[in-house]
Amino acid sequence: MKREQMWVPALTLVGGLLTGCAMLGEGEKGVAAAMNMQDAAEHADAMLDSTFEAIEPEVQWAHDDTSSGSCDLTRRRTVMTIVSEERRGNFLGMIERYWKKSGYKITSVFSDKESPAIIAKSSEGFAIVLNVGYEGQVFFKVSTPCVEESEVADPTAAPNGPAYEGVELPRPNVRSDFWSADTPVASPSPWSSGS
Repeated sequence: MKREQMWVPALTLVGGLLTGCAMLGEGEKGVAAAMNMQDAAEHADAMLDSTFEAIEPEVQWAHDDTSSGSCDLTRRRTVMTIVSEERRGNFLGMIERYWKKSGYKITSVFSDKESPAIIAKSSEGFAIVLNVGYEGQVFFKVSTPCVEESEVADPTAAPNGPAYEGVELPRPNVRSDFWSADTPVASPSPWSSGS
């Protein structure tokens, strides 16, 4: 299965959110209005950094492809830690609560058992997505609004595991005593679309 196909449920909706740079950028003043693509990439990286710092216990991750259009780009990270189906709701709930606390507006929640996803938007017009894909692998991405065109450097944050540079990322292959456990957490799942 190609990596692009793993994003199909979330990409369909994000495609609707990003139907042209103007849709995200129009009316968005301040920070994003003064950015070029490199600035926007660094802002996207900071959003991903803070999201991963909020995950407890931590998960291992690796950079995935960066893609760009004429005035926007998307940064991606892939979780290499196995997040079991039994712990998936806890993981999604933690991220949703963190994004809300960070001031992001939750724009869509897909509660599909196999491929759940959460999509949020920052006040600057950046879309951030958590998507569970093939074999339960967790993906994050941030898509920027339209900004001034410029060259874009690779992300500078070092993954907290193998970098997998120049090779296709494997399926999740890191076990966590908490996230990979095949038993549910004693309390009810904190993930709900309304909280």
